Amino acid sequence: MTIARVLASGPLLALACLFPPAASAAEDAGRVQAVVDTAILPLMAEHDVPGMAVGVIVDGEPHVFLYGVASKETGAPVTDTTLFEIGSVSKVFTATLAAYAQASGELSLEDHPGEHLPELKGRPIDQATLLHLGTYTAGGFPLQFPGEVRDDAAAMDYFRGWEQSAPPGTRRDYSNPSPGLLGVVTAAAMEGDFAELMQSTVFSAFGMADTFIHVPAHRMADYAWGYRNDRPVRVGPGPLAAPAYGVKTTVSDLVRFVLGNIDPGPLEPAMRRAVQVTQAGYFRAGPVEQGLGWERYPQDVSREWLLGGNAREMAFEPQPAYRLDEQDGDGRYFFNKTGSTGGFGAYVAFVPTEKFGVVLLANRGYPNADRIEAVWVIREQLVSDFEVD
Repeated sequence: MTIARVLASGPLLALACLFPPAASAAEDAGRVQAVVDTAILPLMAEHDVPGMAVGVIVDGEPHVFLYGVASKETGAPVTDTTLFEIGSVSKVFTATLAAYAQASGELSLEDHPGEHLPELKGRPIDQATLLHLGTYTAGGFPLQFPGEVRDDAAAMDYFRGWEQSAPPGTRRDYSNPSPGLLGVVTAAAMEGDFAELMQSTVFSAFGMADTFIHVPAHRMADYAWGYRNDRPVRVGPGPLAAPAYGVKTTVSDLVRFVLGNIDPGPLEPAMRRAVQVTQAGYFRAGPVEQGLGWERYPQDVSREWLLGGNAREMAFEPQPAYRLDEQDGDGRYFFNKTGSTGGFGAYVAFVPTEKFGVVLLANRGYPNADRIEAVWVIREQLVSDFEVD
């Protein structure tokens, strides 16, 4: 793995590598860095992003590039150990845990919530399945919990009294409550604490030793500050925050996760099946084929189609949903997921058949469209058979 540091406000200079590469490898790494610099440095300047960590996988080989600072107050640089909030990219991890629980025989995605949470038995939410929860098609959840729902206990009260506004499986309403409940049900089925299960099951399976729901005290020095309105911020407690937007990770750990999704073969069988389940397409909503956490498009997706699938309307407005008859398709897909918290912005995209992937982590939010454009430029320059219009 190549790791280089780039100063966002100075000359483009690689200051460090893990190992001195051979000449050809050095040339390849230099080419990748030049492409990434071209995409990332103008983005940081335009949106006043203090720091970014970028991972790029080219032909299955990972490269990491580090820009700017993790804290404007101290000037601490972004390093390979810097922890970033990844917001809703966390939903993919929750989906992976649920899919693993299914592969291990502890639940089925066709189960209803009340089968694992008796307090929800017979309630309107119990008409939905766990698959509906994981694909935002349960029947009309809002993007956020109502303001009076301030903790996990209140969230469960909310689910007990919730009323559908559409039949399950007919509408996609992107939301935090939906995967939040999926996480609660999965933890109940696995008879454990959600954060501990995530750490011991998913993070460990992908070799993600620097990834946390709750950042331990000895790693707080590595936890970047996010920025909003020029003030340092970090995500606060919220109802079912852990499964919906609670993961903090490093760029190298998230690259490891993407590598495991590009080629799940080395994973143990149950986790390998879980990855395959998350990447299947279950519902179409507008430009998106909704997987379990991941959103997917044809490999030759156009820029406009990809921008439309990540547009504000897809998150804030209900979209008619149609069940896909064939979940797996031809295997040639572009997968992605965006994520944001109050002070951070993340984007992950990969194309398994190209052995290509990108991870963007930033300690300031910025528009999804600019994340898409950056990845588009990187892919266009680095994937030799890239032939998208």
